[in-house]
Amino acid sequence: MDEQPGPRERIVRTAAALFLARSYTGVGIAEICVAADVRKGTLYHFFPSKAEIGRAVLDWHAAAFDRHFTRAERDSGEIGALVGAVTRVQTGMEGRFGRIVGCPMGNLAAELATTETGIREHLAGIFAAWEARLAVACGRAGAAGTLRDGVDPQRMARTLLAQVEGAILLAKAQDRTAAEIVADVDGVLRLHLRPEVTA
Repeated sequence: MDEQPGPRERIVRTAAALFLARSYTGVGIAEICVAADVRKGTLYHFFPSKAEIGRAVLDWHAAAFDRHFTRAERDSGEIGALVGAVTRVQTGMEGRFGRIVGCPMGNLAAELATTETGIREHLAGIFAAWEARLAVACGRAGAAGTLRDGVDPQRMARTLLAQVEGAILLAKAQDRTAAEIVADVDGVLRLHLRPEVTA
C-alpha cells in the first residue's frame, strides 16, 4: 500500500501544480492551504514565508528533472540524456495540464527574478548545476570524438540549456506541443555533433 504524503509534501506538490497552472503571484497562501488540506498554522510551521514555499517547489522540480535525466542517461547515453529528460518532463506536463505550461524554473525566473532576490539566487544555483552536469556530458562527448571540430563543451552546455528554456517558452506562448519542443532541442544538439553520429 502506497504511503500517503505528509503535510509538508502535500503543500509542496499542491503549490507546484498551482504555480504551473497559474503563477506564483496569482496563488495565495489560503488557496494552497485549502487545496493541500492543511491549516495555515501547519503551513507556516514548515514554511515561514511564501518565498520559502517557492524555493521548496523549485527544489522539488529540480530533483524530479534530475531523476528523469539520470534515467535518460541509462536509456540513451549521456549526450542524448537532455533530449530524453525534456521529452519525459514536457510530455508529462502536457498530458496533465492539457497544454504546455512552461518550465517551472523558467516561469519563476521570468516572473520573480527582478523582485525576489532570494528566489533569483536559488534559481541561479539550479541552472548552474544543470549547466555543469551538461558540461560534463559534453566534455565526455568531446573526448570520445563525438563533437564537431571547434565545439567548446562548456559553451555547448550553456547553449543547450538556453535552447531548452527558449523552446519551452515559445511553445507556451505559441500553443505548440511537447513534441515540437523536443524536436527543437534535438535539432540544436545535432548541430554540435559530427554528421556520422547523427546519421
